[in-house]
Amino acid sequence: MLIGQALRDERIKGLRRLIFFLPGRRGPAENKPRPRPHESATGCLFCQPDDPSLNRILCENDLFYARFDNFPANPGHIEIVPRRHAVSFFELDDEEVLSAYSLMREARKLIDEEHFPEAYTIGINDGKAAGRSIDHLHIHLIPRHHGDVDDPRGGIRRAAPNADPDAWQ
Repeated sequence: MLIGQALRDERIKGLRRLIFFLPGRRGPAENKPRPRPHESATGCLFCQPDDPSLNRILCENDLFYARFDNFPANPGHIEIVPRRHAVSFFELDDEEVLSAYSLMREARKLIDEEHFPEAYTIGINDGKAAGRSIDHLHIHLIPRHHGDVDDPRGGIRRAAPNADPDAWQ
């Protein structure tokens, strides 16, 4: 019982540290009410989670869904995507951040059962200058194995040679 409580307390401390770095107040441009989860942007790939020709969902919760990446860096590469149209990680409120990380942990367990990775790369390309290709926030969760890239320092820079871009279909 004490060990379980200690682990829970450590998780809460870690989440509090994460939340500490989120903006505490919204600026004037962000004072608009947050769109509801069902609101979407016209033509946005990630705003159409129920279309199986666009998205193959691994798991989901009320605010986010985990989908297989269309151009995986490695087999099992998924993206954690908000249901509402949010462009930047910094638009998320505290509840959404917790929801995203909760779903990431759930998705990781499912990936572990199928792909047995030795590690993970977790990444967000927040802005075009950072390499974002779709104007809808998505958090990459990439299973990793020793030797899948020549030098893993600095993250994934290209797809692994044996990754099938159509594997998500």
